[in-house]
Amino acid sequence: MKTFNFLSGFVGKWAKIAMKWAISDQGIITLAVIAALTALMLSGCHHGTSLAFAAIVTGTAGGKHVVDGPLTTEASKEASPELLLNEIDKQIVKIRPMATPIDQISRCGGAKHSGSMMVDYYNVDTKLTNGSVIDDYVAPSTDDATAQLATINTSQNGIFDISDTILVKGVKGYNDDGATVSDDDLVLYVMSKADNGALNVVAVNGKKSNVGGDNGNRIVPSIPADTQLIRMGRASSELDVQTAQFEALPQKAQNYCQIFKMQIEQSTLQKIANKEVNWSMTDQEEAAIYDMRLGMEKNFLFGVKRTIYDSRKKEHVLLTGGIWHQAGKTFKYSSDSFTQDTVIDMMKEAFTGNAGSKRKVLIGGSNLIGLINKLDYTKVINAGENVAKWGIDFSEMSSKFGKLYVLLSEVFDECGMANDGMIIDPEYIQKYSHLPFGTEALDLKAAGMRNTDALVLTEASCLVLRYPKAHMRIIKQ
Repeated sequence: MKTFNFLSGFVGKWAKIAMKWAISDQGIITLAVIAALTALMLSGCHHGTSLAFAAIVTGTAGGKHVVDGPLTTEASKEASPELLLNEIDKQIVKIRPMATPIDQISRCGGAKHSGSMMVDYYNVDTKLTNGSVIDDYVAPSTDDATAQLATINTSQNGIFDISDTILVKGVKGYNDDGATVSDDDLVLYVMSKADNGALNVVAVNGKKSNVGGDNGNRIVPSIPADTQLIRMGRASSELDVQTAQFEALPQKAQNYCQIFKMQIEQSTLQKIANKEVNWSMTDQEEAAIYDMRLGMEKNFLFGVKRTIYDSRKKEHVLLTGGIWHQAGKTFKYSSDSFTQDTVIDMMKEAFTGNAGSKRKVLIGGSNLIGLINKLDYTKVINAGENVAKWGIDFSEMSSKFGKLYVLLSEVFDECGMANDGMIIDPEYIQKYSHLPFGTEALDLKAAGMRNTDALVLTEASCLVLRYPKAHMRIIKQ
């Protein structure tokens, strides 16, 4: 409204001058130009648009369009507030990303907004695929007419269901003639389940019984205790419409958002003093952000989820839980026998049994990374070229199981864990942010506290592993 009054007074003065000029012929054109300019300026002020005379109109499908002027940042913010990215996020991810890989990956992946400092989330695990035989199963006589059906008790009866097929590792089946032993492992079919959960099974490629003629039944051969049973697919008949039910229930977990803060101050005399090098408030802010990210990296990795009471402030403080404690797998190694076989076993454990992605990140302390670098690689494991991801330069290591992006993390060294490391799956790491990273200027002069320029950096966030089994700790024994 003040802008409108100012422009109105400004145009009014020019209008009086124009009226005097209008008496002469030379003033006619000038008056017309001023009148047109006045109308445009007053029209722009009246409708609240900028002097660029741009207008925002709604399209047929609810979209926004800029007419009667160029597309400016102001018009963009009015028409599509979320189109232009906040520059502070771009600045943060460019500040020494190699030093804080976990924080860097989580920022580049995008954060979900949390409406509370306490984040509840759900993890979905995969169903187990193997179990073992508890007791020895002894094959009955081939002359037994009821020998076809065998009852086997396993360590994981619950993962097997009716119509499942089961591969019995280490127990050989029989050829089509039912008399000679095959090179293939025995396969079972689940007919039903006993009241105690044991499996009533028949042999797909068992030994032929002496009863039943040429199409006689197959009997299940002897199976020793502790034999591994691998759950395979279900097999249904032509008229089957239904099968055993499958349900997967997610497990609820919780983490706390921690409020991270950093305050920067510079006195007025320091600001105006002559300096040998150009060291400004902006340089201090960059250094503070780096130090803040280092601290956050340690919390995101090794923090313990707790609520503590600060008696001095008379307030509760929430501390976030680190992903080191959330990982669902652990691999232990011995530095005395760290060979290429150790790396293969480590990658096998990291990439199998979790349905995760085939590209994961390995971060570790200097001792662990040193052991990996000292190995002589063959065609089994290849040390590839550097790979740039999320603004970080990784060393790539590939095998038949998958690829690892390897990076030294000095945070492990600083926390006394130079021998340890962690393999994370970037696809299953999620950042929650209650307060996005932002800055706030404090007017300490007006408050009568200090003659300084002050800036506070704040973020309230946490990290969670949405699929714990896809991530693994690496620990020296």
